[in-house]
Amino acid sequence: MSAEFLWYIPNTVEPGHRGDDTRDGWGTLDFSTELARAAEEHGWGGALIGTGWGRPDTFTVATALAARTTTFQPLVAVRPGYWRPAHFASAAATLDRLSGGRLLLNIVSGLDNGGAYGDGQSDPARRYDRTKEFLQLVRRLWSEEDVTFRGEFFDVQGSTLSPRPHGAEYGRHPRIYFGGASAAAERVSVTEADVQLFWGEPLDGVAERVDRLRALSATLGRAHAPLEFGLRITTLVRDTTEQAWHDAEAKVARMASRADPMLDDRRRRAVGQRRLNDLAGRGEVLDSCLYTAPGRFGGGGAATTWLVGSPEDVAGALRKYGELGITHFILSDTPYKPEVARIGDQLLSRLREREPRLKPV
Repeated sequence: MSAEFLWYIPNTVEPGHRGDDTRDGWGTLDFSTELARAAEEHGWGGALIGTGWGRPDTFTVATALAARTTTFQPLVAVRPGYWRPAHFASAAATLDRLSGGRLLLNIVSGLDNGGAYGDGQSDPARRYDRTKEFLQLVRRLWSEEDVTFRGEFFDVQGSTLSPRPHGAEYGRHPRIYFGGASAAAERVSVTEADVQLFWGEPLDGVAERVDRLRALSATLGRAHAPLEFGLRITTLVRDTTEQAWHDAEAKVARMASRADPMLDDRRRRAVGQRRLNDLAGRGEVLDSCLYTAPGRFGGGGAATTWLVGSPEDVAGALRKYGELGITHFILSDTPYKPEVARIGDQLLSRLREREPRLKPV
């Protein structure tokens, strides 16, 4: 199995996302298309397209980008509380069929402004129970005819999709990515997802989670192909190690000068985010080049920790994750437009010279 490398498209109408100083074009099809085509041209398999209420609709953007590219795979972030499962299954199958099987899906259970779009479910345990049922129903709709399903959260009667996903007749469907570090999230991953995504934890933390999820897969009786693993992280790459750390420290200094002391409380409560924030207590630099300082000054999610260094430094760090069983990498840095080219050209060629070795199951 070869590794997959994806970029990130923020999908926002506001400038300044994670310090990107590009002023014009946000929220336009031309700007997003430039990023998608640059990803194609510089070695990326596709890109994660961000989601959130008050931002452009992710599925609409992904459909437009698929029509303007040839190999680009949109990894579409989706919230079960925003979609009904049958409607989602149909939309996903249609885009996957029209794009020749290029659709990837990232299912997000985390809190958003749910009240704005009518999602009143805020209890974390129930949200994950709902996500599990959502995915169970979607998988059936992609593969069966005349589906009748009566669950705790959703139901359909006599439902048959047309069209089915590309290659459905051979058992294929869009790959399902899922994140989350809580016990409830892990139960969803091991039973219903195809890829468990981790944020930028140190190697020992990722190794522990991979081992636990594999054991849990056996305990819960996973019915699908073996769970795969992915890493979503910021990568600050420069020609030399010294230049990379100079630029990383300068970026963090700018973050510190405008940091908001009242961080989003919802983000603080997330188990995965707490794990990342706690890393700063172990040191400013962990493993070979994992930088924890950004999380102290407002960096959240994939921007909480960064891999910093020369192309060979960062490639070496990513190979170490590959040795633990990580085969899907979603990388990014800002400004997005120049960095998709820089990191693609300088980093991906090194990684493909020697694909990460997989840890035996």
